[in-house]
Amino acid sequence: MQSQDPDKKLHGLLVVDKPAGWTSMDVVRRVRNAASKGRGKQKVGHAGTLDPLATGVLVLCFGRATRLVDRLMGQTKVYQTTIDLSAFTASDDAEMPREEVEVAVPPTVEEVDTALRAQTGLIEQVPPNFSAVHVGGRRAYQAARKGESVVLGAKQVRVDSIERLGYDWPSLELCITCGKGTYIRSIARDLGKLLGTGGHLTSLRRLSIGSYTLEQAVTPDDVMGGLDAADILPIPEQLGG
Repeated sequence: MQSQDPDKKLHGLLVVDKPAGWTSMDVVRRVRNAASKGRGKQKVGHAGTLDPLATGVLVLCFGRATRLVDRLMGQTKVYQTTIDLSAFTASDDAEMPREEVEVAVPPTVEEVDTALRAQTGLIEQVPPNFSAVHVGGRRAYQAARKGESVVLGAKQVRVDSIERLGYDWPSLELCITCGKGTYIRSIARDLGKLLGTGGHLTSLRRLSIGSYTLEQAVTPDDVMGGLDAADILPIPEQLGG
């Protein structure tokens, strides 16, 4: 991937497979630098943050396509995740220390499936304390990282389906299809509460946003040499292209 037209700005989309340990803005900066080689600073945004520990589909928007970020974020998302039911954590994922939960008898497959059904449909969900939700004029994670008390209200989210891919106590592997604003970490936490166990994510991979999938994705390393217009997906007509 190497720029061949230094005067032409890019307008369209790029699907990136975000690596673990990177923030979504780390990816934006890497791709923006690549896209700006030889053509001046390029306008780039992303449609839907992934936590640093998560991997998978991150849709980047270039130029005029940045106006479509909200529409892209509103599309259905699919995730594959692994949940550890033996402990909670303050962040609801593996970032923070484990808070072990003693479970005398692990839940059965039937009990797990019942709890999963309770997390499907239009549900009331409290975001994680370590999230970007605004509370008291700050992001919730900013207060949580300082050890301050964080109280977040529930909001309605849409969970279309939860497929159990595997269950070997305490590990539960799921495929989750959901709408905008759904926190997979909250699903893990709430499953633990329903089952009388723990619950936190040990892995999270976004498989798709709308029609954009991992099969279309490049890695940040793939763009190191620059980007051509041919590397960018067109703005779809249904989103205003």
